Amino acid sequence: MSNNNNVLTLSAPLSGPVLALGNVPDEVFASGAMGDGLAIDPLNDCLHAPCDGVVIHVARTGHALTIRADNGAEVLMHVGIDTVELNGEGFALLVKDGARVSEGQPLVQFDLDRIARQCKSLVSLIILTNSERFELQPIASKTVKVGEALMRIALRTSAPVQTAVDNSVAEVSATVRITHRGGLHARPAALIRKTAQGFSSQSQLHFGDKTAACDSLIGLMGLGIGEGDEVRVTCRGKDGEAALQALVAALSVAIHEEPHAPVVATPRRANTEANVLQGVCAAPGLVCGPLFRLTGIELPQDSGNHSVDEQLQRLDTALEQVRGEIRNTLDQARQRKNVEEEEIFAAHLALLEDPALLDAATATIEQGSAATHAWRDAIQAQCAVLLALRKPLFAERANDLRDLQQRVLRALLGEAWHFELPAGAIVSAHELTPSDLLQLSAQQAAGICMAEGGATSHVAILARGKGLPCLVALGNEVLDVPQGQRVVLDASNGRLELAPSEARHAEVHQTRETQKQRRQQQQAQARQPASTTDGVTVEVAANVASSAEAQVAFDNGADGVGLLRTEFLFVDRRTAPDEQEQRQAYQAVLDAMGDKSVIIRTIDVGGDKQLDYLPLPVEANPVLGLRGIRMAQVRPELLDQQLRALLQVSPLARCRILLPMVSEVDELLQIRQRLDELCVELELTQRPELGVMIEVPAAALMAEQLAKHADFLSIGTNDLSQYTLAMDRDHAGLAARVDALHPALLRLIAQTCAGAAKQGRWVGVCGALASDPLATPVLVGLGVSELSVSPPQIGEIKDRVRHLDAAQCRQLSLELLDLSSAKAVRQACQHHWPLS
Repeated sequence: MSNNNNVLTLSAPLSGPVLALGNVPDEVFASGAMGDGLAIDPLNDCLHAPCDGVVIHVARTGHALTIRADNGAEVLMHVGIDTVELNGEGFALLVKDGARVSEGQPLVQFDLDRIARQCKSLVSLIILTNSERFELQPIASKTVKVGEALMRIALRTSAPVQTAVDNSVAEVSATVRITHRGGLHARPAALIRKTAQGFSSQSQLHFGDKTAACDSLIGLMGLGIGEGDEVRVTCRGKDGEAALQALVAALSVAIHEEPHAPVVATPRRANTEANVLQGVCAAPGLVCGPLFRLTGIELPQDSGNHSVDEQLQRLDTALEQVRGEIRNTLDQARQRKNVEEEEIFAAHLALLEDPALLDAATATIEQGSAATHAWRDAIQAQCAVLLALRKPLFAERANDLRDLQQRVLRALLGEAWHFELPAGAIVSAHELTPSDLLQLSAQQAAGICMAEGGATSHVAILARGKGLPCLVALGNEVLDVPQGQRVVLDASNGRLELAPSEARHAEVHQTRETQKQRRQQQQAQARQPASTTDGVTVEVAANVASSAEAQVAFDNGADGVGLLRTEFLFVDRRTAPDEQEQRQAYQAVLDAMGDKSVIIRTIDVGGDKQLDYLPLPVEANPVLGLRGIRMAQVRPELLDQQLRALLQVSPLARCRILLPMVSEVDELLQIRQRLDELCVELELTQRPELGVMIEVPAAALMAEQLAKHADFLSIGTNDLSQYTLAMDRDHAGLAARVDALHPALLRLIAQTCAGAAKQGRWVGVCGALASDPLATPVLVGLGVSELSVSPPQIGEIKDRVRHLDAAQCRQLSLELLDLSSAKAVRQACQHHWPLS
C-alpha cells in the first residue's frame, strides 16, 4: 500500500483472475448499485487486508467485511455470490469488528470447495462503498496474486466528474473481424452497446472513414458493417484495457439470427401472367379473401408554436408508455419461451434508449418542433442512413425504427389504432412492423402481403411463428389494389393473384377444405387406438406441463401422459412447493386423464434452468453440469420430497415415475432403493413403475443393463441429439443441424429398443421427434411402442400410424441406419412414406 498525496493503492486481498464489475453474475453488484469496484475469481482460500485501516463492519455469517482506510475510503470485501445462504458454515473469521488491521493481514479463512459446490459463484467483490467521495482507478487487468497492486483510490475534487476523454490515459485499440450473421444490425449492436455501458471508458468503433460511439445503437448500425468486415475498436479511459477485451469478445461472438439468405429488395421477376404479382415467400401458406390496405400515420403540418418543456414531457410520457408495452410483450414471449420474439422486442427496447435517437428528437423539440414531428424526423433521418448503405439486412432493420415511429406517434396522438378487419382479410401495406403483425394476428388476419420487406425481417420471423402466410417485396403495385378486392395469396409459391377466377377461388377453398376435413377426421378418430395395418398398436400419449394441459390432451384423445414436466411447479417463485402442494398438483393431472396412465418426470433443473431458491455454482458448460438426476446428489431432500408426494397420489397404479439424465445403472439403483424405503415408511404395498430417460449417449449404450432394473425407457431426442452430435441445440449457427433423424441418433434409438426388448421392457419417445410425422414410420420400425407428442398433434400422429405397415417399417428403417446424413434420411422417409 502507498498513500501518496491522498492517493491510496489497494493491494489484492485474493489471488486469481480480475473481472470488471459489469461481468459479475449478480445484477446488484454488476449495476454498481453498491458502489464502484472490481471482482476476483479466487484461487486461494484466505482473504487478506488490502490496506491499513479499521474493520468497521463484519457480516454475521462471516462472508463479508468492510475496512475503513486511513484516508476515509470504505472498502467492502464480499467472498462469493449468495454465500449468505451458507449461514457462516465454511467461514472462519480471523479478526473482529473494530479491530485495527495492517495491509496483507489475514482476515477470513474460507472453504473454497464448499462455496463452489453450494453457492451461485466463487467470484468475490472488492467494492468502494463511498465512491461518491472517491474515484477508483484499476491497475491490475488480468490475474493478481495476494499483495500485488490492484487499484488506486483518489479523493474526488469538488468539481463535477467530467465525461470528457482523459487524454492523459493512453488510447488502446484492436482490430477484429465481424462474425455476426448479416453484420452489425440491431441485435448484435444491442450486445455491443450493453457491453460498452459496463465500462467508464469512452469506446468507439471505426469502419472505413466512419466512426460511432459504442453506446449508440443507431450509430453502430449506421456504420454499415457487414459479416466478415474488419473494424477497429478504440477505448480511452481508466478501464480501457478491460473495456477493449470485453468489446472484442462481444464483436467476435456469433449471435442468433434466422438461417435464411438475405433477400434483395428487388427480387421480383417480370410478370409472365396478367394480374399476378410476384414476391418472396416470408411464411408459407395458401389463402383467399378480401384485401385490406393498412396505412401509416400521416402528420399535419407543424405550426411551430410549442412550449419546449411541455413537448419534452409529452415525448418522455409516450416513450415510457411504449417501453411498458414492449416490456409486457417481452414478458409474454419469455413465458411462452418464444426466443425469437423475445430477441426482436429486446432490440426494440434498446433502440428506444439509444442516445443518438433521443438526442436528435430532443434537439428538434428545443428548436420549436412538436414532439410528434421531432420524433418522426429523428427516426426518418436514421432510416435514411441505414437505407443509404444499400445492404438488404440494414434496409430491413430500418423497419424496426419505423415500428417505433408508429408506436410512439400513436402514444403521442392518443390513437389506439382502432380498425376493424373484415372476416378473413388479407392485409396489404407498404411495410408492416413487428407490433403491427402481433395486432393483426390477434385480429385473425388470414394473410399478409407487403410492397417492401424481406424474408429475414423481424415481421417474417414472427409471421412464420404464427403460421400466418406472408409475402414480401411485391412492389408498390400491391398498394394500388382496391380496398376489399378478393385475391388469392399463394405465399408458398410467391404469388399474389389479383383477379382469380371463380374456378381458382373454388380450387383454393377445396384445398383448404380438404386439409380442414382431414384434420377434423383425424380429430374424430383421435380417441381410438392407433394400430398399423398389420396389427401393431402404438400408444400415442401427450407431453404436458400442468393439469390444464393434461385436460387439453385428454380432450384431444391422448392415450395417456407420456411426460409430465414437473418444473412448472418449481419455477417463477421464491420458495420450493411443499409436499402437499406437489401432491395436489400431481393428483389433478391424474384426475384430468380419466383412467389413463401418467408418466411423471422428477424435477429436471440445474444447468441452464436455474431456480432462485436453489443456488448452484456458475458452470462453464451448464448442459454438461448439475442437471436432472445429478441434482439429487447435491440436494437429495428435494427429490425425497417429490417422491413422497408422488407416492401419495391415487390410484398409484396409474402413476409412473421417470428419472431424467441417468447415465449409469448405479444412479437408477440408488433411486429405486430410496423409493422402496419411502414405500415402507408410508406403509405402501404397491410400487409405482420406475422408468429411465435415455437422453445421454451413455444411457443408450447401456440400455440393456438399465432395462434390467427399470420398468420402461423413454427417449428424450432433443438432449440425445445435442449430446450425440456435440452441438448445442440453442446455438444459432448449429441449431438447424441438430436433427434427431441423423443416422447416429437412429442407431442409438435402435440399440435402446433392442436392449429393452431383451429384458421384456417397452420404449417410448417423448422428444420433439415423436411429434414429427415424417419420423413416425422410422420410430415404429425401430421398435418404439409409445410416442408422446404435443396435444394438438395426437390425431395427426395416430392417423399416420394407422396408414403404416409395421413389417415394412422395420425393414426400411434398418436400411436408413447406413445412410450418410440426416438430410439423406429425410429424403428417404419422404420417398418411402410420403406426407400427403
